[in-house]
Amino acid sequence: MTMGDPAGVGPLITRQAWQAMRDQPGTCFYVIGPPELYARSGEIAVIDAPSDAAARFGDALPVVPLERMGLTFEPGHPEIAAAGLITQSIDVATSHVMAGRAGAVVTNPIAKALLYEAGFPHPGHTEFLAALCAGEGPPPRPVMMLVGGGLRVALATIHLPLRAAIDAIDEALLAETAKIVDAALKRDFAIAAPRLVFTGLNPHAGEDGRLGREEIEIINPAAAALRASGYAVADARPADTVFAEALEGRFDAVIAMTHDQGLIPVKTLDLWNGVNVTLGLPIIRTSPDHGTGYDTAARGEARADSLIAAVQLARECVANRFRASRAA
Repeated sequence: MTMGDPAGVGPLITRQAWQAMRDQPGTCFYVIGPPELYARSGEIAVIDAPSDAAARFGDALPVVPLERMGLTFEPGHPEIAAAGLITQSIDVATSHVMAGRAGAVVTNPIAKALLYEAGFPHPGHTEFLAALCAGEGPPPRPVMMLVGGGLRVALATIHLPLRAAIDAIDEALLAETAKIVDAALKRDFAIAAPRLVFTGLNPHAGEDGRLGREEIEIINPAAAALRASGYAVADARPADTVFAEALEGRFDAVIAMTHDQGLIPVKTLDLWNGVNVTLGLPIIRTSPDHGTGYDTAARGEARADSLIAAVQLARECVANRFRASRAA
């Protein structure tokens, strides 16, 4: 587990998640960060290696230590100087999973605006993880999927301005996204034959071209080509009804065209338990579906529901991926 922004809710919800899960069979996680962030409440165990976490998890929160670099941490008061520590935690966590020393990365919330001020070159958390997984080669294409409220919603475009996102949608992008989602649902979610559907970009999925032609010229041709290759992908469905259809069990995942189009229904249905999953990486990565919550951190009030759900989903994905590898 990464530390997230030390001024946000990350330290508090990490402690709460450990307290809630310490007695659950088969559950073990450790956090990578300065021990001082967690020592205020006692019951921590500074460990030298990930392999030491299991022996301590039932009695104390295991912490792989990072040097705090002279920083002081005050909830609700973010510091640009903490940016290097935040990204270091993500880097170390990713390296542990890439090396097989841990099963998955669960990331605590970060504030991208703070990292941008410190020179962070990536559009977001997801893209940074993809770059870390790449090594010396080109980064893999990450796909963000939100899981919550009975829905799985993947995004064709992620952190782009809306106008740029619309321009970015083409048949190749949609085909690649659908293939990544299909593979992840089979491997990490144990869905043998995933049923996918694209949302429309325009109202009423374009109304047969009267309200826009993206469905006719881009989205539906991509779906048809995918079906011809053996993928179960439905043509564009109106975004105001397709999520209800998914809840009824017609589809295993919805692929939304833009960030907010996909996130609004998940967060409306299950704000506290939604989980962000990154598909298309060689590692498993989950995250709570909320931000840093500086005001909440300052008040000492936070709910760890989403972080707990992220740990539980990561555990399930690790087990499913292991079973898939054994069967291959």
